[in-house]
Amino acid sequence: MARLPQLVVFDLDYTLWPFWVDTHVEPPFHRSGDGSVRDSGEKAVRLYREVPDVLERLRGLGVTMAAASRTGEIQGANQLLELFDLTKYFAYKEIYPGCKVTHFERLQQKSGIPYSEMIFFDDEKRNIIDVSKLGVTCIHVQSEMNLHTLTKGLETFAKS
Repeated sequence: MARLPQLVVFDLDYTLWPFWVDTHVEPPFHRSGDGSVRDSGEKAVRLYREVPDVLERLRGLGVTMAAASRTGEIQGANQLLELFDLTKYFAYKEIYPGCKVTHFERLQQKSGIPYSEMIFFDDEKRNIIDVSKLGVTCIHVQSEMNLHTLTKGLETFAKS
């Protein structure tokens, strides 16, 4: 089996879901009677389709996962992770405004995992550039997080 990362880190906005939690939707969020997740204006809020499969695949491989987001809507982002039942996948969460490098410094301190054993999925090129300087394998998520992107990312990591 190919070498696996010890830690897989995901951005949230436009990586796991198709919106900015601090701009495009209105917290607080709730689960409605039909089981869908909705914002305070009753607008349906969803994950990208394959995100649960991606997280389940990594859990099956025994890989530790983390969420790292620069959103100012900390409470709303955490609430969505709860409502989408994703909290169970993340051993670590760094969700607050600022530079992604700070998120990774804290993840490294908390986990004890070296940067060279981490992979990071994010839709924003500037975050990819900043974090890659630490020695983290960074994958630019062009459209949405899915199994294909995960597989490509793991292949890139294995060759690093």
